[in-house]
This record gives sequence, C-alpha cells and structure tokens, in this order.
Amino acid sequence: MRLPRARASLVISASLAAVIACAPIGAGPAAADPAALPAAGTSDDGSRIDSVRAADGGGLTLQVYSAAMDKDIEVFVQRPADTGASAPTLYLLNGAGGGEDTATWNARTDVLGFLGGKHVNVVEPIGGQWSYYTDWRAPDPVLGVNKWKTFLTEELPPLIDRSLGTTGANAIAGLSMSGTSVLQLPIAAPGLYRSAASLSGCAQISDHVGHDFVTLVLADGGGSPDNMYGPQDDPMWAANDPYMHADQLRGLNLFISNGSGLPGRYDTLNNPSGQPGVGGLANQVAVGGVLETVTDYCAHNLRNRLDQLGIPATYDFPSTGTHSWAYWQDELKKSWPTLARGLGLPGN
Repeated sequence: MRLPRARASLVISASLAAVIACAPIGAGPAAADPAALPAAGTSDDGSRIDSVRAADGGGLTLQVYSAAMDKDIEVFVQRPADTGASAPTLYLLNGAGGGEDTATWNARTDVLGFLGGKHVNVVEPIGGQWSYYTDWRAPDPVLGVNKWKTFLTEELPPLIDRSLGTTGANAIAGLSMSGTSVLQLPIAAPGLYRSAASLSGCAQISDHVGHDFVTLVLADGGGSPDNMYGPQDDPMWAANDPYMHADQLRGLNLFISNGSGLPGRYDTLNNPSGQPGVGGLANQVAVGGVLETVTDYCAHNLRNRLDQLGIPATYDFPSTGTHSWAYWQDELKKSWPTLARGLGLPGN
C-alpha cells in the first residue's frame, strides 16, 4: 500500500484536531507524599528537580529543570503501592498535545489505575506538544526550543532514578505522535530502555507518506519541519527514521500495534471515550479512520523490515479500529507483558 502524497496530506491535516477531542474516562493514581521523595540533587548537566507537590487525584507533580531547554518541565509521577521496595520505571508519553491539553492518558483512559496494580513507577512528561519528543535543529518561532531527546535520555532518567530509588530498568510507551518517539529514543540511547510499546505510530518518517504525516502534525501546532530536521532531503530525516535504523532495535522488547482504520467496537454513539454526538462519531470514523490507515501503512512496513532483519517483536493488528483513545487504552494493557519483560516484572 502506498498512499498518494496529496491524499495522505489532506487526510492527516483534517484528522489532527478531531482525534484529540474525546471525552474523559478518568483514572485513579495512588496518592503519594511529596515529603517522602528523596532529593535528587543537581546533575552535572545542570538539570534538577525544582519542586514536588501532590497531584490532583493522587500521584506527584514534579517541576524538572531542563538545562538543554532552559525551562522547567512538568512531570507527573505515579508511584507503586509499595514504595519501600525499589521499582522499575515506565515512561508514558502522550500524543500530539503533549499532555498540555485534555487529551492525556490520565484523562482519556483508565491505564493509570491498571498500572497502579503493578510494581512500577509511571513517569509522564507534561509538555512537548507537536515536538515529536526529539531534538530540533533550531528554535522554532511558535514551539520554541525543543530538546526532548536530550531531556528523556540524559536529563530526566538520572533524576528519576535518584529521587525514586528505582531499579534502573526502564520501558517506554507512546501513541500517535509519540508512537514514533518511543522507537527513536531507544535507538538514540542504547540500553536505556529495555522495552518499548508503539501504538498507532509512524516509524517510517523519511518516506513521502511518513514525512507528510510529520509535517502536517507540526503544521497543526504551528511548527516548521525545517526547524525540526530541515527540508525533506536533509539527512536528519533519515538519521532519525526508526525504519531506516531498525537494526538498532535488536534486543529491545518491542510491542507494535495499529488498527486498520475500519470502524470497530468503540466507534459508536454510546462510547464514553468517543467524540460526542452524531457529528463527533462521523468525524471519528471518517477522519480518525483514515489517519489510522496511514499509521497502519507505517506499522506494517516496520514489521516487514524487522522480519527481514530477524528481529522479534510482538504485534497486534486488529482488523478494525480508528485513531482514538479507547483502542489505545486496550492496546496499552495488551502491551504490558512485553513491557514487563524488560522491567523484570510479572506480565499479568
């Protein structure tokens, strides 16, 4: 399957705002005591945890200073029930809104409640909208300085390990925009993450479909792809393309999932996580359906590439499903046995 450039561009552009607008399900992170969080100090690069407070509904909100971006980044943390025993860490990334809107794992799914039953620290950065959680080559007039690869591979993990007393084992999971990022980051920092779950992400960003996908995501947020990786023929696109560097995913516990784009069990009027009303449903089916078709193209190409390289992965490609939160909630839960393997935890 190869979508024509014009069709892919038009469809993706129309889809972005619609996919974000879903009604909340709610989640129940465990309560945490900010005073119980040990000081992490200041890293050699200047990054540090500036403050800790109790988050609404449970968990902790950290303000983490990023030296690379010269600003504080909000980070939500859910600790395991037993904080007396060291636990591994799951980094959970949001989609195009970066968690700065209402389209977040916390608001749209019950996965924090699900993960609350596992012995794992959940770390969710709140920020990075439209950034692809990567290091941009230049500051953007709208999106500012983006050095998210540095933040997520060099600055944040040591601070989390010291402050939470973790086991040092990390996994990472993301959807849509960050479904690309969770494949880029393990390549950028070999050994840092032991498992990765990419849900409805596009790994093949330097071919015409993937490049258009990224470009139109950025356009929806007002950012310029030239400030991210340069013009389409710039080597930075290929250098940051997980498909092109799939050999470097070897050894990672991989979970890759994508729906087909056809309407499925959650594309109904009575779905609490769907878009409201007949118009919302029509938008989710038509726009979210085609957007999922684009990422399905990317996901199957990645599978073919990994198969060629003899790299094992766990795949879930349902015959139906649109680009929407209820499906991602299910897929995150399905990914747990794969994520858990790298974290040294039970998969049930």
